[in-house]
Amino acid sequence: MKTIDFILLGCSKNLVDSEILMGLMEANGFHCTHDSDNPQGEIVVVNTCGFINDAKEESINTILEFAQAKTEGRIERLYVMGCLSERYLAELEEEIPEVDGWYGKFNYRKLLDDLKAHPSPPQGRDVWKRHLTTPRHYAYVKISEGCDRHCAYCAIPLITGRHQSRPMDDILGEVRWLVSQGTKEFQIIAQELTYYGVDLYGEQKIAELVSRMADIEGVEWIRLHYAYPAHFPWELFDVMRERKNVCNYLDIALQHISDPVLSRMRRHVTKQETYELVERLRREVPSIHLRTTLMVGFPGETDEDFKELIEFTKWARFERMGAFAYSEEDGTWSAEHYEDDVPSDVKQARLDKLMRVQQNISAEIEAAKIGQTLKTIIDRREGDYYVGRTEFCSPEVDPEVLIPADCELEIGQFYDVHITDAEEFDLYGEVVKC
Repeated sequence: MKTIDFILLGCSKNLVDSEILMGLMEANGFHCTHDSDNPQGEIVVVNTCGFINDAKEESINTILEFAQAKTEGRIERLYVMGCLSERYLAELEEEIPEVDGWYGKFNYRKLLDDLKAHPSPPQGRDVWKRHLTTPRHYAYVKISEGCDRHCAYCAIPLITGRHQSRPMDDILGEVRWLVSQGTKEFQIIAQELTYYGVDLYGEQKIAELVSRMADIEGVEWIRLHYAYPAHFPWELFDVMRERKNVCNYLDIALQHISDPVLSRMRRHVTKQETYELVERLRREVPSIHLRTTLMVGFPGETDEDFKELIEFTKWARFERMGAFAYSEEDGTWSAEHYEDDVPSDVKQARLDKLMRVQQNISAEIEAAKIGQTLKTIIDRREGDYYVGRTEFCSPEVDPEVLIPADCELEIGQFYDVHITDAEEFDLYGEVVKC
Protein backbone atom coordinates (compact mmCIF):
# COMPACT_ATOMS: atom_id res chain seq x y z
CA MET A 1 0.00 0.00 0.00
CA LYS A 2 1.53 3.32 -1.10
CA THR A 3 1.67 6.10 1.47
CA ILE A 4 0.86 9.67 0.48
CA ASP A 5 1.78 12.44 2.89
CA PHE A 6 -0.23 15.63 2.44
CA ILE A 7 1.44 18.86 3.56
CA LEU A 8 -1.38 21.28 4.35
CA LEU A 9 -0.64 24.98 3.93
CA GLY A 10 -3.00 27.95 3.75
CA CYS A 11 -6.58 28.34 4.84
CA SER A 12 -9.33 26.00 5.97
CA LYS A 13 -10.81 26.05 2.45
CA ASN A 14 -7.60 24.46 1.15
CA LEU A 15 -7.76 21.99 4.01
CA VAL A 16 -11.19 20.79 2.82
CA ASP A 17 -9.80 20.26 -0.70
CA SER A 18 -7.00 18.14 0.76
CA GLU A 19 -9.45 16.10 2.84
CA ILE A 20 -11.57 15.38 -0.24
CA LEU A 21 -8.55 14.23 -2.24
CA MET A 22 -7.28 12.12 0.66
CA GLY A 23 -10.66 10.41 0.89
CA LEU A 24 -10.58 9.61 -2.82
CA MET A 25 -7.03 8.27 -2.53
CA GLU A 26 -7.92 6.03 0.40
CA ALA A 27 -10.92 4.69 -1.53
CA ASN A 28 -8.36 3.51 -4.10
CA GLY A 29 -6.00 1.68 -1.77
CA PHE A 30 -3.57 4.44 -0.79
CA HIS A 31 -2.66 5.19 2.81
CA CYS A 32 -2.83 8.93 3.55
CA THR A 33 -1.15 10.88 6.31
CA HIS A 34 -0.77 14.60 6.77
CA ASP A 35 2.06 16.85 7.93
CA SER A 36 4.43 14.01 8.81
CA ASP A 37 7.63 15.20 10.45
CA ASN A 38 9.90 12.97 8.38
CA PRO A 39 8.36 11.35 5.27
CA GLN A 40 10.37 8.35 4.07
CA GLY A 41 10.16 6.63 0.68
CA GLU A 42 6.66 7.88 -0.09
CA ILE A 43 4.64 10.29 -2.20
CA VAL A 44 4.27 13.86 -0.97
CA VAL A 45 1.50 16.27 -2.00
CA VAL A 46 1.93 19.92 -0.99
CA ASN A 47 -1.27 21.98 -0.94
CA THR A 48 -0.13 25.58 -1.27
CA CYS A 49 -1.35 29.06 -0.41
CA GLY A 50 -0.92 31.96 -2.83
CA PHE A 51 -2.73 34.76 -1.00
CA ILE A 52 -0.10 37.01 0.60
CA ASN A 53 3.67 37.23 0.28
CA ASP A 54 4.48 35.46 3.56
CA ALA A 55 2.20 32.55 2.65
CA LYS A 56 3.65 32.33 -0.85
CA GLU A 57 7.16 32.29 0.56
CA GLU A 58 6.24 29.52 2.99
CA SER A 59 4.73 27.48 0.15
CA ILE A 60 7.77 27.89 -2.10
CA ASN A 61 10.20 27.04 0.70
CA THR A 62 8.18 23.92 1.52
CA ILE A 63 8.19 22.79 -2.12
CA LEU A 64 11.95 23.34 -2.32
CA GLU A 65 12.47 21.39 0.90
CA PHE A 66 10.66 18.36 -0.50
CA ALA A 67 12.30 18.77 -3.92
CA GLN A 68 15.61 18.37 -2.10
CA ALA A 69 14.24 15.33 -0.26
CA LYS A 70 13.33 13.79 -3.62
CA THR A 71 16.80 14.52 -5.04
CA GLU A 72 18.33 12.79 -2.01
CA GLY A 73 16.04 9.78 -2.44
CA ARG A 74 14.11 10.31 0.79
CA ILE A 75 10.78 10.47 -1.06
CA GLU A 76 9.74 8.90 -4.35
CA ARG A 77 7.49 11.52 -5.96
CA LEU A 78 6.41 15.10 -5.32
CA TYR A 79 3.16 16.76 -6.39
CA VAL A 80 1.92 20.30 -5.78
CA MET A 81 -1.66 21.61 -5.75
CA GLY A 82 -3.56 24.64 -4.53
CA CYS A 83 -3.63 28.41 -4.92
CA LEU A 84 0.05 29.06 -5.58
CA SER A 85 0.22 26.66 -8.51
CA GLU A 86 -3.16 27.89 -9.78
CA ARG A 87 -1.72 31.37 -10.08
CA TYR A 88 1.94 30.83 -10.99
CA LEU A 89 1.90 27.48 -12.82
CA ALA A 90 4.18 28.36 -15.76
CA GLU A 91 6.84 30.00 -13.60
CA LEU A 92 6.84 27.20 -11.04
CA GLU A 93 7.12 24.44 -13.64
CA GLU A 94 10.19 26.12 -15.06
CA GLU A 95 11.85 26.94 -11.75
CA ILE A 96 11.26 23.65 -9.88
CA PRO A 97 11.50 20.75 -12.36
CA GLU A 98 11.81 18.19 -9.54
CA VAL A 99 8.05 18.33 -9.04
CA ASP A 100 6.32 15.40 -10.79
CA GLY A 101 3.00 17.14 -11.29
CA TRP A 102 1.37 20.53 -10.73
CA TYR A 103 -2.34 21.00 -10.07
CA GLY A 104 -4.32 24.14 -9.45
CA LYS A 105 -7.22 24.99 -7.20
CA PHE A 106 -9.83 23.05 -9.16
CA ASN A 107 -8.17 20.27 -11.21
CA TYR A 108 -6.46 18.48 -8.31
CA ARG A 109 -8.56 15.34 -8.85
CA LYS A 110 -6.47 14.73 -11.98
CA LEU A 111 -3.83 13.41 -9.59
CA LEU A 112 -6.01 10.29 -9.29
CA ASP A 113 -5.48 9.60 -13.00
CA ASP A 114 -1.77 10.35 -12.81
CA LEU A 115 -1.36 7.87 -9.98
CA LYS A 116 -3.43 5.27 -11.88
CA ALA A 117 -6.25 5.52 -9.38
CA HIS A 118 -9.64 5.20 -11.03
CA PRO A 119 -12.43 5.49 -8.47
CA SER A 120 -15.87 4.13 -9.17
CA PRO A 121 -18.62 6.76 -9.08
CA PRO A 122 -19.45 7.59 -5.43
CA GLN A 123 -22.75 6.33 -4.14
CA GLY A 124 -25.00 7.60 -1.33
CA ARG A 125 -23.10 9.00 1.60
CA ASP A 126 -19.78 8.31 -0.13
CA VAL A 127 -20.42 11.44 -2.22
CA TRP A 128 -19.25 13.50 0.77
CA LYS A 129 -16.73 11.05 2.19
CA ARG A 130 -13.42 12.64 3.05
CA HIS A 131 -10.45 12.05 5.32
CA LEU A 132 -10.85 14.41 8.27
CA THR A 133 -7.58 15.95 9.40
CA THR A 134 -9.31 17.69 12.30
CA PRO A 135 -10.37 15.91 15.48
CA ARG A 136 -13.50 13.90 14.71
CA HIS A 137 -15.80 16.16 16.74
CA TYR A 138 -15.41 19.22 14.50
CA ALA A 139 -15.11 19.79 10.77
CA TYR A 140 -15.01 22.57 8.20
CA VAL A 141 -17.83 22.74 5.65
CA LYS A 142 -17.16 24.81 2.54
CA ILE A 143 -20.37 26.22 1.08
CA SER A 144 -18.96 28.12 -1.91
CA GLU A 145 -15.86 28.97 -3.91
CA GLY A 146 -14.64 32.24 -5.36
CA CYS A 147 -15.68 35.82 -4.76
CA ASP A 148 -17.44 38.57 -6.71
CA ARG A 149 -16.41 41.47 -4.44
CA HIS A 150 -13.05 42.38 -6.09
CA CYS A 151 -11.59 44.37 -3.22
CA ALA A 152 -8.60 46.39 -4.43
CA TYR A 153 -5.95 44.56 -2.39
CA CYS A 154 -7.23 40.98 -2.72
CA ALA A 155 -5.85 38.34 -5.07
CA ILE A 156 -8.47 35.71 -4.19
CA PRO A 157 -10.76 36.43 -7.20
CA LEU A 158 -7.70 36.17 -9.46
CA ILE A 159 -7.08 32.67 -8.10
CA THR A 160 -10.54 31.25 -7.51
CA GLY A 161 -12.69 33.19 -9.97
CA ARG A 162 -16.37 34.12 -9.62
CA HIS A 163 -18.49 33.14 -6.64
CA GLN A 164 -19.94 29.64 -7.01
CA SER A 165 -22.38 28.40 -4.38
CA ARG A 166 -22.80 24.69 -3.69
CA PRO A 167 -26.39 23.41 -3.94
CA MET A 168 -28.07 23.53 -0.55
CA ASP A 169 -29.12 19.88 -0.56
CA ASP A 170 -25.53 18.85 -1.29
CA ILE A 171 -24.25 20.81 1.72
CA LEU A 172 -26.95 19.42 4.00
CA GLY A 173 -26.16 15.90 2.82
CA GLU A 174 -22.51 16.41 3.71
CA VAL A 175 -23.46 17.66 7.18
CA ARG A 176 -25.62 14.57 7.76
CA TRP A 177 -22.73 12.34 6.70
CA LEU A 178 -20.34 14.16 9.04
CA VAL A 179 -22.80 13.72 11.91
CA SER A 180 -22.81 9.99 11.17
CA GLN A 181 -19.01 10.06 11.57
CA GLY A 182 -19.22 11.67 15.01
CA THR A 183 -18.91 15.36 14.09
CA LYS A 184 -20.77 17.72 16.44
CA GLU A 185 -19.34 21.13 15.62
CA PHE A 186 -19.41 22.68 12.15
CA GLN A 187 -17.24 25.56 10.97
CA ILE A 188 -19.11 27.00 7.99
CA ILE A 189 -16.61 28.60 5.63
CA ALA A 190 -16.55 30.51 2.36
CA GLN A 191 -14.58 33.35 0.92
CA GLU A 192 -17.80 35.37 1.17
CA LEU A 193 -20.35 33.62 3.35
CA THR A 194 -23.16 36.17 3.15
CA TYR A 195 -23.29 36.05 -0.68
CA TYR A 196 -24.25 32.37 -0.55
CA GLY A 197 -27.06 31.43 -2.95
CA VAL A 198 -27.17 34.55 -5.12
CA ASP A 199 -25.77 32.74 -8.16
CA LEU A 200 -27.98 29.63 -7.74
CA TYR A 201 -31.21 30.99 -6.31
CA GLY A 202 -31.18 34.68 -7.22
CA GLU A 203 -31.01 35.86 -3.60
CA GLN A 204 -28.96 35.49 -0.44
CA LYS A 205 -29.77 32.14 1.13
CA ILE A 206 -27.32 31.89 4.01
CA ALA A 207 -30.03 32.31 6.66
CA GLU A 208 -32.13 29.49 5.18
CA LEU A 209 -29.07 27.25 4.82
CA VAL A 210 -28.01 27.75 8.44
CA SER A 211 -31.59 27.28 9.67
CA ARG A 212 -31.96 23.97 7.82
CA MET A 213 -28.54 22.87 9.01
CA ALA A 214 -29.53 23.63 12.61
CA ASP A 215 -32.55 21.30 12.20
CA ILE A 216 -30.32 18.27 11.58
CA GLU A 217 -30.21 15.99 14.62
CA GLY A 218 -26.72 15.74 16.05
CA VAL A 219 -25.58 19.22 14.97
CA GLU A 220 -24.64 20.82 18.28
CA TRP A 221 -22.67 23.89 17.20
CA ILE A 222 -22.62 25.89 13.95
CA ARG A 223 -20.05 28.67 13.63
CA LEU A 224 -19.96 31.18 10.77
CA HIS A 225 -16.80 32.41 9.09
CA TYR A 226 -15.95 35.17 6.61
CA ALA A 227 -19.01 37.36 6.26
CA TYR A 228 -18.92 40.62 4.30
CA PRO A 229 -20.28 43.91 5.69
CA ALA A 230 -21.98 45.27 2.55
CA HIS A 231 -25.56 44.06 1.86
CA PHE A 232 -25.60 42.03 5.06
CA PRO A 233 -28.54 39.54 5.23
CA TRP A 234 -30.35 40.77 8.34
CA GLU A 235 -32.51 37.66 8.58
CA LEU A 236 -29.39 35.80 9.70
CA PHE A 237 -29.76 37.56 13.07
CA ASP A 238 -33.13 35.85 13.59
CA VAL A 239 -31.56 32.44 13.03
CA MET A 240 -28.70 33.18 15.43
CA ARG A 241 -31.13 34.30 18.16
CA GLU A 242 -33.67 31.51 17.70
CA ARG A 243 -31.44 28.47 17.18
CA LYS A 244 -29.47 27.44 20.25
CA ASN A 245 -27.03 25.38 18.20
CA VAL A 246 -25.99 28.38 16.08
CA CYS A 247 -23.09 29.90 17.98
CA ASN A 248 -23.23 33.56 18.91
CA TYR A 249 -20.11 34.13 16.85
CA LEU A 250 -19.47 35.84 13.54
CA ASP A 251 -16.24 36.25 11.62
CA ILE A 252 -16.63 39.41 9.54
CA ALA A 253 -13.59 41.11 8.00
CA LEU A 254 -14.02 44.89 8.11
CA GLN A 255 -10.46 45.93 7.08
CA HIS A 256 -10.80 49.65 7.86
CA ILE A 257 -13.16 52.41 8.96
CA SER A 258 -11.96 55.60 7.26
CA ASP A 259 -14.16 56.51 4.29
CA PRO A 260 -11.24 57.52 2.03
CA VAL A 261 -9.47 54.22 2.73
CA LEU A 262 -12.64 52.13 2.35
CA SER A 263 -13.29 53.82 -0.98
CA ARG A 264 -9.78 53.13 -2.27
CA MET A 265 -10.09 49.56 -1.03
CA ARG A 266 -13.28 49.21 -3.12
CA ARG A 267 -15.14 47.79 -0.13
CA HIS A 268 -18.58 49.15 -1.14
CA VAL A 269 -19.36 50.16 2.45
CA THR A 270 -19.01 53.42 4.38
CA LYS A 271 -17.85 54.36 7.87
CA GLN A 272 -21.41 55.13 8.97
CA GLU A 273 -22.75 51.86 7.55
CA THR A 274 -20.02 49.93 9.35
CA TYR A 275 -20.79 51.57 12.69
CA GLU A 276 -24.51 50.87 12.17
CA LEU A 277 -23.80 47.23 11.29
CA VAL A 278 -21.73 46.59 14.42
CA GLU A 279 -24.27 48.41 16.57
CA ARG A 280 -27.13 46.35 15.13
CA LEU A 281 -25.18 43.11 15.57
CA ARG A 282 -24.64 43.94 19.23
CA ARG A 283 -28.28 44.94 19.70
CA GLU A 284 -29.96 42.02 17.96
CA VAL A 285 -27.60 39.27 19.19
CA PRO A 286 -26.54 40.67 22.59
CA SER A 287 -24.02 37.97 23.52
CA ILE A 288 -22.41 37.76 20.07
CA HIS A 289 -18.62 37.53 19.82
CA LEU A 290 -17.26 39.27 16.73
CA ARG A 291 -14.03 38.33 15.02
CA THR A 292 -12.67 40.77 12.47
CA THR A 293 -9.56 41.50 10.44
CA LEU A 294 -8.14 44.99 10.05
CA MET A 295 -5.45 46.33 7.72
CA VAL A 296 -2.97 49.13 8.27
CA GLY A 297 -0.75 50.89 5.75
CA PHE A 298 -3.03 50.67 2.72
CA PRO A 299 -1.85 53.10 -0.01
CA GLY A 300 -2.79 56.63 0.92
CA GLU A 301 -3.57 55.85 4.57
CA THR A 302 -2.86 59.02 6.57
CA ASP A 303 -2.25 59.55 10.26
CA GLU A 304 -5.85 60.77 10.50
CA ASP A 305 -7.15 57.62 8.78
CA PHE A 306 -5.22 55.50 11.24
CA LYS A 307 -6.49 57.54 14.17
CA GLU A 308 -10.06 56.79 13.01
CA LEU A 309 -9.19 53.09 12.93
CA ILE A 310 -7.90 53.20 16.51
CA GLU A 311 -11.01 55.04 17.70
CA PHE A 312 -13.24 52.52 15.93
CA THR A 313 -11.41 49.58 17.49
CA LYS A 314 -11.82 51.08 20.97
CA TRP A 315 -15.51 51.70 20.31
CA ALA A 316 -16.31 48.32 18.75
CA ARG A 317 -14.42 46.28 21.37
CA PHE A 318 -14.07 43.24 19.14
CA GLU A 319 -13.82 40.03 21.10
CA ARG A 320 -11.42 38.66 18.50
CA MET A 321 -9.33 40.70 16.10
CA GLY A 322 -6.44 40.01 13.76
CA ALA A 323 -4.53 42.68 11.88
CA PHE A 324 -1.86 42.87 9.20
CA ALA A 325 0.10 45.43 7.26
CA TYR A 326 -0.74 45.98 3.60
CA SER A 327 1.40 43.98 1.18
CA GLU A 328 1.18 44.62 -2.56
CA GLU A 329 -0.11 41.59 -4.47
CA ASP A 330 0.58 41.03 -8.18
CA GLY A 331 -2.33 41.73 -10.48
CA THR A 332 -4.61 43.36 -7.92
CA TRP A 333 -6.30 46.71 -8.48
CA SER A 334 -4.20 48.42 -5.82
CA ALA A 335 -0.94 47.07 -7.24
CA GLU A 336 -1.80 48.41 -10.68
CA HIS A 337 -3.39 51.73 -9.68
CA TYR A 338 -1.83 52.87 -6.39
CA GLU A 339 1.67 53.57 -5.16
CA ASP A 340 2.60 51.61 -2.05
CA ASP A 341 3.44 54.90 -0.34
CA VAL A 342 3.25 54.11 3.39
CA PRO A 343 6.81 53.35 4.58
CA SER A 344 7.35 49.89 6.05
CA ASP A 345 8.43 51.27 9.43
CA VAL A 346 5.24 53.34 9.63
CA LYS A 347 3.16 50.27 8.75
CA GLN A 348 4.85 48.28 11.51
CA ALA A 349 4.44 51.05 14.08
CA ARG A 350 0.74 51.34 13.27
CA LEU A 351 0.28 47.58 13.40
CA ASP A 352 2.02 47.40 16.78
CA LYS A 353 -0.13 50.19 18.21
CA LEU A 354 -3.35 48.65 16.92
CA MET A 355 -2.48 45.27 18.41
CA ARG A 356 -1.61 46.85 21.78
CA VAL A 357 -5.07 48.42 21.85
CA GLN A 358 -6.69 45.10 21.02
CA GLN A 359 -4.54 43.27 23.55
CA ASN A 360 -5.99 45.38 26.36
CA ILE A 361 -9.53 44.96 25.05
CA SER A 362 -9.11 41.18 24.81
CA ALA A 363 -7.73 40.98 28.35
CA GLU A 364 -10.72 42.91 29.72
CA ILE A 365 -13.26 40.84 27.79
CA GLU A 366 -11.76 37.53 28.89
CA ALA A 367 -11.44 38.70 32.52
CA ALA A 368 -15.17 39.52 32.54
CA LYS A 369 -15.87 35.79 32.03
CA ILE A 370 -14.44 34.90 35.45
CA GLY A 371 -17.26 33.48 37.54
CA GLN A 372 -19.36 32.43 34.55
CA THR A 373 -20.20 28.83 33.70
CA LEU A 374 -19.76 28.15 30.00
CA LYS A 375 -20.54 25.15 27.82
CA THR A 376 -17.16 23.87 26.64
CA ILE A 377 -16.08 21.22 24.15
CA ILE A 378 -12.87 19.33 24.92
CA ASP A 379 -10.38 19.30 22.03
CA ARG A 380 -7.36 17.53 23.54
CA ARG A 381 -5.20 16.93 26.60
CA GLU A 382 -1.84 18.63 27.05
CA GLY A 383 0.15 17.57 30.11
CA ASP A 384 -1.78 18.38 33.26
CA TYR A 385 -4.59 20.19 31.42
CA TYR A 386 -7.48 19.44 29.15
CA VAL A 387 -7.88 22.09 26.46
CA GLY A 388 -11.36 23.11 25.34
CA ARG A 389 -13.32 25.89 23.68
CA THR A 390 -16.57 27.72 24.29
CA GLU A 391 -19.07 28.64 21.57
CA PHE A 392 -17.22 31.94 21.28
CA CYS A 393 -13.99 30.32 20.11
CA SER A 394 -13.07 28.90 16.74
CA PRO A 395 -10.34 26.21 16.57
CA GLU A 396 -6.70 27.28 16.30
CA VAL A 397 -7.28 31.04 16.14
CA ASP A 398 -9.25 31.92 19.29
CA PRO A 399 -8.76 31.66 23.07
CA GLU A 400 -8.96 28.26 24.70
CA VAL A 401 -10.08 27.03 28.11
CA LEU A 402 -7.50 25.19 30.21
CA ILE A 403 -8.99 22.72 32.69
CA PRO A 404 -6.87 20.87 35.27
CA ALA A 405 -6.90 17.14 34.57
CA ASP A 406 -8.15 16.32 38.06
CA CYS A 407 -10.74 13.96 36.62
CA GLU A 408 -10.95 12.13 33.32
CA LEU A 409 -12.75 14.00 30.54
CA GLU A 410 -13.71 12.66 27.13
CA ILE A 411 -12.27 14.32 24.04
CA GLY A 412 -15.06 15.72 21.87
CA GLN A 413 -17.62 15.90 24.67
CA PHE A 414 -19.30 18.98 26.12
CA TYR A 415 -18.96 19.99 29.77
CA ASP A 416 -20.13 22.90 31.87
CA VAL A 417 -16.98 24.70 32.97
CA HIS A 418 -16.81 27.33 35.73
CA ILE A 419 -14.27 29.99 34.71
CA THR A 420 -11.82 30.70 37.54
CA ASP A 421 -9.13 32.85 35.92
CA ALA A 422 -8.24 34.58 32.67
CA GLU A 423 -5.24 35.73 30.70
CA GLU A 424 -5.15 37.88 27.56
CA PHE A 425 -6.06 35.06 25.24
CA ASP A 426 -6.88 32.06 27.43
CA LEU A 427 -9.27 31.10 30.20
CA TYR A 428 -8.87 28.71 33.13
CA GLY A 429 -11.75 26.73 34.54
CA GLU A 430 -13.04 23.74 36.43
CA VAL A 431 -15.61 21.22 35.29
CA VAL A 432 -18.79 21.67 37.29
CA LYS A 433 -19.49 17.94 37.32
CA CYS A 434 -17.00 15.32 36.17
